[in-house]
Parts: sequence; structure tokens; C-alpha cells
Amino acid sequence: MTPTVIGLIGIAIMIIMFLSRMPIAYVMAIVGFVGFGVMVSPEAGLVLLSRSIYVVFEDYNLTTIPLFILMGQLAFNSGISSRLYDAGYKFLGHIRGGLAMATVSACTAFGAVCGSSPATAATMATVGLPEMKKYNYNDELSTGSVASGGGIGMIMPPSVVLIIYGILTEQSIGALFVAGIFPALLVTVLFILSIYVICTIRPEQGPSGEKFTWNEKLKALLGLFETIIIFVTVIGGIFIGLFTPTEAAAIGACAVLFVAIVRKQITWQGFVKSLYETVRTSCMVLMLITGAVIFGKFLAVTRIPFEIAGWVSGLDMAPFLIMAVIIFIYFIGGCFMDALAFVTLTVPIFFPVVQELGYDPIWFGVIIVMVTEMGVITPPVGINVYVVYGVAKNILDDIRLESIFKGIFPFLLAVILGVIILMIFPQIILYLPNLMYNL
Repeated sequence: MTPTVIGLIGIAIMIIMFLSRMPIAYVMAIVGFVGFGVMVSPEAGLVLLSRSIYVVFEDYNLTTIPLFILMGQLAFNSGISSRLYDAGYKFLGHIRGGLAMATVSACTAFGAVCGSSPATAATMATVGLPEMKKYNYNDELSTGSVASGGGIGMIMPPSVVLIIYGILTEQSIGALFVAGIFPALLVTVLFILSIYVICTIRPEQGPSGEKFTWNEKLKALLGLFETIIIFVTVIGGIFIGLFTPTEAAAIGACAVLFVAIVRKQITWQGFVKSLYETVRTSCMVLMLITGAVIFGKFLAVTRIPFEIAGWVSGLDMAPFLIMAVIIFIYFIGGCFMDALAFVTLTVPIFFPVVQELGYDPIWFGVIIVMVTEMGVITPPVGINVYVVYGVAKNILDDIRLESIFKGIFPFLLAVILGVIILMIFPQIILYLPNLMYNL
């Protein structure tokens, strides 16, 4: 058999193992190890396995991941998410759909101290769903806004997916963080407009809440003071070159812990839980990277990535149409695989094509994160939908999984519109990186 045929067999086996619900990281590692052993030698396969695990877990740059995850966990367990939601509720709750708008806004703000999409969705579901139930919000709108708003955490810095993309492509993580700010805000605005349109057409879906005085609004805004300080310190420090992304992550985690202790809003149990969830999530992410590295080495010896790259770049189409094909592949793939796993698996394949077509790698990184954001709310994977369902079934009466998937549809259209806007106007992504880093 030719190397290409062996590679295709390996991919087919991997897909079958995915469908059996085996952990994605282990599937990629097993298939990559066995395939590499068949292509080269069993001894070479063992060397690849041991070396890849060591290389990933000893990589200093990857310490950014557990530190930012710890920052998000501490923020959740210290009540920062509740204060974010309260501020959004005080400003927007009195208008139709205002609670859903407040939830989306809080998701964006919490993403600035978290970076994890499922964590953002779970946090805001816990905080927002009871309030929306209290004001008789439609279940589809309330759960759809939480699940979709959680996806903004993938774009808003510090984004774990952007960190992984930067490491895989050797791009500046600081520049990627800066580039993600305007797209995250764009998606937030599009989500709010979607809610406004829904509640204008069908007012019963998002009834008005109570109205607050400006004094109450300003008081709630003061509750965001420490969050703004932490975000400016972390991201601003990276912008001006005061410290590296890894150092910024450590400073951010310490800052959140300091605020939590000063406010006396974190218990010992909450601190231990933050550490536990950080270790669990970090190990999952690092194992995904390890599995993708091993499988990527196997694909490299089969030359399938080069064949695909050659095929795509050889298409008799304009560059933007080729890019549209790549984005469509990411959209379809994101529906079936975890976003982080899919990015780590496919970036080594498509990144050389993107460079050959002349597209900016920073722009491409933000675009594919936005596209895979759609994957966290679309079936059959739709991890955010399952996370919200797990929380909602204890809050909302007779909530069905199908209702949440139905509720995300308007927000899915909003993300697609956002991707189209960013393809037409790439400077929305590149303005801040060019300004800060002179790219």
C-alpha cells in the first residue's frame, strides 16, 4: 500500500473510534503511534510516543494555558461572574430581551478573564437562567443566548484556542490576543441585535424587567472595577511588552486571587475547587495537544497534508474562493469535533496553504477561531449546548435539548454574518495588531 492509502485508512479508523465516544486525545495518539510504527518502524513509533509526550509537557510556552484557566476558575468561584451579570442586568434588563442582552454582554466580559467557552457558558447559565425564568423568558431564547454567548469566550483574549494556534504556527500570542478584541465585540453587538430583532417580532419571548435608577446602575458598574483593572493589566502588559503572555497569565491569576481574598468572596473549598478544575482542564488540553502532535507526525510521513495543501492551492479559483473552501471545511469539521482538537489537528495542514495564498496568519487565526466557535453550538457535538442543558434541566421545567439547539439558530446566523464582515473588512482584525506590533 502507498503511504497515502495507509494515511486514509488511519483517518477512517480514527473517525470510527471518535464515533465510539473514545476520548479524542487518546484516539489521535493511538492512531498516530500505530500508523507511524507501520510507516517507519515499531521502535520509531515508541520513540515518537515518548518524545512527543515529553516535548509537550515540558514546553514553557504551554504554561500559559493552566495559568489562564486558573484565572478563570478563581474568577468564577470568587463571584466576579455574578457582578458582571448584575451590571449588565441593571443597564439592559428594563428593555425587551434585556436580560438575554445582559447575559451576552456578561459572557464577553467574563471571557476577558476566563478564555474558555464551556466554562463561560456554564457560569452564565448558572447566573442568568434563574433570572430569565423569573421574568418568563422563552426557554429557547434564554438557553440559546447563554450557549451562544459562551462561545465569545473563544475569541475574547485570553483565548485558549488562540494560544494553541499561536504555538502551532509560531505567531505572536500577544498579537493574536489584540486581534481578537474587535471581532469579539463585533459578535457581541450582532448577538444583541439578534435578540432585539427576535423580541421586536415576538415580544413575549423576552418581556421587560424592572427599571433601575442611575445611582443603582453606577453602583453596579463599580462592581466591575477590579475586572477592568485585571483585564487592562493582563492584556495591556502584553501590548506594551512589559511581560510575556506566560507572565501575564501568572499576574492575572494572582490578581484575581488577591481581589477575591480582599473582598472575602472565596472560601477554602472554592480555592481547592479552582485548583482541581484547573488541573483537570489543563491535563485535558495538554493531552489533546500531545495527541494532535503524534497524529500530525503520522500524517506528515503519509504526505496527506501536502497532498491536500497541493490540491487546495491548485484549485482554479480566486484566492478568496479557496479561503472560503477552507473556512467551510472548518465549519463542517467543527460540527463533529471539539474546537480545540480540530484546530490542533488541521492547522498544520492548512496553514502552509494560507501562507502561500498570501493571507495574514493573524487574520486567519482569528477567522478559524470564529468559525469553530459555531461548532460549539451546532449539532451533533455542540459542547456549549450540552453544558447549558446540564445546568438548565435543574432550573427550567421540561427543558429539551432540541429547544436549546433551536434557540441558537439566530445566533448562528449572526456569527456567519460576522465572519463574512471580517472577510470583507480584514482590517477590523488587523488594526490593533498593526498599531501595537507594527506587523
